[in-house]
Amino acid sequence: MVVDERTHTVTPGRAARELDLRRDEFRLAVLLGLVRTVPAGEGDRRRIERGELDRLRAAPDFPAGLRERVRTVGTGEAAALLGITAERFTRLARTGHLSPVRFSLNRYRMVVWRYLAQEVVEFGLTRPDLLRGRLPQELREGLAAHVDRRPRNWRMRRLGLLLRATGDPWTQAAAIASLLDPVQLAEVVDDPYERAYLDRLRPPPPPGMPVSPISREIAERLMLADDPDELLWHRLSLALALDEAREERQAPHPGETGGRGCGRPAGGPVSAGREAACCLGGGARGTGDRSRRGRGCSWCRIGGLSRIGGLGRICDRSRICDRSRIGGLDRAGG
Repeated sequence: MVVDERTHTVTPGRAARELDLRRDEFRLAVLLGLVRTVPAGEGDRRRIERGELDRLRAAPDFPAGLRERVRTVGTGEAAALLGITAERFTRLARTGHLSPVRFSLNRYRMVVWRYLAQEVVEFGLTRPDLLRGRLPQELREGLAAHVDRRPRNWRMRRLGLLLRATGDPWTQAAAIASLLDPVQLAEVVDDPYERAYLDRLRPPPPPGMPVSPISREIAERLMLADDPDELLWHRLSLALALDEAREERQAPHPGETGGRGCGRPAGGPVSAGREAACCLGGGARGTGDRSRRGRGCSWCRIGGLSRIGGLGRICDRSRICDRSRIGGLDRAGG
């Protein structure tokens, strides 16, 4: 007997009304994992099961408790919760002590960060030493150097939530890839079909993205990693995520139905010899120069590793990988 899942699930709009949440509050509750959703057919559409609504509504503090967990505050409100000035709160946020959960742009195209009210209160309880008196010297030095960790902390929080929301390795890789600009991405992912697949799985932009081109450009810049160490971290993370994703399945290529390259083919695991051959340039995919070069191990194709002496030895998939000249590792002393 076929059961219509729609009779057991509701749309996000209906769920928001039944949970007494505004649309933006409901979206944040889903992002934070407070409300679990299930896929609704093909595409990115999601629905909420009746049992999930019953679970949330049965909480003794419903609906006030759920609303409080998704309540966000700006700089002024957050400072008032801590009993400090807005200027001091901004300094604490810039030095990374509080992580924004969302942002928007005001009419002057200035970024307005918002924080979870509960996290602000918890910070006041755990770090009362930072609420009074002079800030520690290392924080003052960072502020003098114009340190601002708010964008990076927001990106890391969002990435963590996106990774937690899916178990699909390609979707997880796409979440990491969304933090890299096209040039950085092409240096890590040399296969255009894989890049196209990652782009197809790219997570949607956060709610409230500006409409005007100038404001949207500012917002899109905030979504991309910019610190050198942050870029290197995401490049390494993407390389590892891609290796895991290829073992699960290969990115779709026009006219291809089986396993490809040095990843795990559909029929079973790849042998160590075949993976080493791919690092040498003996991959089965492609013709001409691409045939000679092969895909290579993901570690060996990260140009950023050329700036870190010997880091290529992290790759222990084969001895050949350590001496691979792909991605500039010949300049790293590896």
